[in-house]
Amino acid sequence: MLRKFFTPNACLIQHMLLLPEDRTRITSQKWTLNILCCAVVYLGLIFLTARPKIACMTAHIFLMSLGGINYFVWQFRQNEFTFGDLKAISTGLSVASEYHFSLDTRAAMAVILSIVYVAGIRRINLSFKRIYVLRALSLCAAVVLVTHIAIKAESIVTETWEQKGTYRNGYILNFVLGIRDSFVEKPADYSLDTIKELEDKYGTTAADADASKETEDAPVIIAIMNESFADLGVIGDLRTNQEVTPFLDSMDTNITKGYALSSVFGAKTPNSEWEFLTGNTMAYLPSGSVAYQQYVSGNTYSLVSTLESYGYNCVSMHPYYATGWSRNKVYPLLGFTQSYFIDDFDQSNIVREYITDEELYNKIIAQYEAKDPDEKLFIMSITMQNHGGYTDEYPNFTENVRMTNGYYSDVNQYLSLVNTSDQALEKLINYFSNVDQKVEIVFFGDHHPSLNSSFYRQMNGKGLSGLTIDELEELFTVPFFIWTNYDSETQTDVHTSLNYLSTMVLDKAGLPLTPYHKFLEDLQTKVPAMNSRGFYSTQDGEYKHYVDATGEEKEMLDQYQILQYNDMFDKKNRSDVFFSYQGANKKE
Repeated sequence: MLRKFFTPNACLIQHMLLLPEDRTRITSQKWTLNILCCAVVYLGLIFLTARPKIACMTAHIFLMSLGGINYFVWQFRQNEFTFGDLKAISTGLSVASEYHFSLDTRAAMAVILSIVYVAGIRRINLSFKRIYVLRALSLCAAVVLVTHIAIKAESIVTETWEQKGTYRNGYILNFVLGIRDSFVEKPADYSLDTIKELEDKYGTTAADADASKETEDAPVIIAIMNESFADLGVIGDLRTNQEVTPFLDSMDTNITKGYALSSVFGAKTPNSEWEFLTGNTMAYLPSGSVAYQQYVSGNTYSLVSTLESYGYNCVSMHPYYATGWSRNKVYPLLGFTQSYFIDDFDQSNIVREYITDEELYNKIIAQYEAKDPDEKLFIMSITMQNHGGYTDEYPNFTENVRMTNGYYSDVNQYLSLVNTSDQALEKLINYFSNVDQKVEIVFFGDHHPSLNSSFYRQMNGKGLSGLTIDELEELFTVPFFIWTNYDSETQTDVHTSLNYLSTMVLDKAGLPLTPYHKFLEDLQTKVPAMNSRGFYSTQDGEYKHYVDATGEEKEMLDQYQILQYNDMFDKKNRSDVFFSYQGANKKE
């Protein structure tokens, strides 16, 4: 009898989220598991309330609300709402006003049927005299179902790209799998002996390394992670009425330049920031997770703490709210001693509704000019100007770049924003080209923007579905460069990933590499680019999934996973050689 109450939930959620042709792609086994997941919610609430009618209505509303949240999240970022997103709700709400949300016919029908469903339950008389029996039966049934689901779902992979989670696994089951995967397991071959061997190979502790002489002539280092900054031309044949980034394209002296793999698409900016600052990778964390909010809870080894051990004053700048992605809590743990957020900027200098890149760069210049002549300075800055969405029109922003081989209003606005970023970048580079002190600037995009799905179909012929791993990685490829205002080696067409950039920054600056950065430098020669989706194999000359790694590539990737686990999760045995924290905020 109870099946009549929870089965409609799974049906309505799939109906709301998927087109008719996609609803049949799920297997019967996974469909059954979705229904059983709904049943567990019903049984759990019956156990808690001992009031079946109230429990059934509450369970239905809860499950439909979860599906509804995913419906709207999909609209603005083209990815599904996962368990890992729960810690980012406040950040999502802070930018939600920039997006338009609407109900299509499918969703409207699901809402109407849900109202009818709840109204119908209210008319049914469900009561049990022996409450303790009801609770015992519901608890036992829930335990049996959870055990059954766990066994049957053991080999099912969580899907986080596009709508694969919904049409391959079913949304409710995929969400539950995200809960399962939020617990990071120890690598199968993890051992302290392996870590000791790597310690012996890559050197002494950062504390023992005498870097004072090598850092006497160290440059000012400025890092710029530019919000949603991407080259859409990597996806397909993009034609525009004018160059989108003429200045960036013209930079060809004292520069290391190319493309880097990011681990995120359309959202979850801090994961790119985290990969850059720590040298770690999202490849070994659960799909959908946010490193800042889930895994940074104490002093964390990073580029920041390394530079502080070299005598740098480390400053962060982000012209948005301090609580976004918990940056106000995370930055001191990474080693930043000073942070600037939205209230520290001139909020009259905005494009659309966000503070401009130019205003952020003015703040960087002001910080540079205010420093002592002999002060070593590192600035980590994260822009906001180009944040999505891109559908509203604004009187304070003129769109000057247009796509000429197709019309998409959001694409035109996005391209115009990137062009505005390029103009601000030119002013910043011109300023630091004319200062006497040595300066190094690293610049990279955090991820591609989320745009009209029809645009992607025009660009690659497929859209966001059915992509090969090579085609998929194009959507995770962002521009980067490391430029100096003094003579340095020039390299172009470099192919890398964000987790390697901090190593490249230290190397180009002539600063000592820590043991961990030495390991990453070694790994980069074997695996030049990697992210949450896969890695580029130099052995085979193509992108591959991690399960397909072989030979020396697999050996080094396994070592990387072991070291990252030791850093993040085995705090009792954390290696002082690789992850000694020397930041100014160190707490014993």
